[in-house]
Amino acid sequence: MRQMKKHRINIILIITLSAFIFLSMSSSEKRSFKEVNSFSIPEARQGVGVDENYLYAIDTRGIAKYEKRTGQLVKKWEEKKAGPIKHLDSGVIIDGKLYCAHSNYPEFPMTSSIEIFDPETLEHIDTHSFGINWGSCTWVDKHEGYWWAAFAHYNKWKDSTNTDVRWTRVVKFDDQWRELESWIFPKEVLDKFESMSNSGGSWGPDGFLYCTGHDPSEVYVLKLPEAGSI
Repeated sequence: MRQMKKHRINIILIITLSAFIFLSMSSSEKRSFKEVNSFSIPEARQGVGVDENYLYAIDTRGIAKYEKRTGQLVKKWEEKKAGPIKHLDSGVIIDGKLYCAHSNYPEFPMTSSIEIFDPETLEHIDTHSFGINWGSCTWVDKHEGYWWAAFAHYNKWKDSTNTDVRWTRVVKFDDQWRELESWIFPKEVLDKFESMSNSGGSWGPDGFLYCTGHDPSEVYVLKLPEAGSI
């Protein structure tokens, strides 16, 4: 999840959100998160990865590792000025590695990749390029043995790309990053995304997909459809 105007981070386990909007096929109800703790972390401009002991604050071209218990900075990594990593969008710890969604935002044509780091040292250890394909990758997760990633499209660039936020999609991949299925977001959520699309996402232990937009302090809780592509 990301916040553009404040350096106060919001994360699933250590967060407060002003609104929690539940959208599903069968019900619509409001819920709220209870704040457990909060930290002022200036690097948390794009997202936060979390493991048992640490927070990994994702900045556009850098990562900062903090102790979860104390909020103390442990280590930082920053991309060199002319380096290939241009715009990290989010991060998640999976099987002992930090996987970051990455794009060339705001350049054209949109390209995307997954950049992989060692969470112990913050060393960049691997990459997977999507090239020019689905859009601008904003988050990645692993759920039920499959990789999932979102690819954003933006209203402000529709004259250049001939697409808008409606083209934003969630793609399901196998272990070799081969596309298996994909879905678009319902209109109720697209209206909340407005022009800047889907910026964060993660599968919850309850089997729902938790997504955020770019600016509103809201979480949208979704599930896969029984039929169709929405």
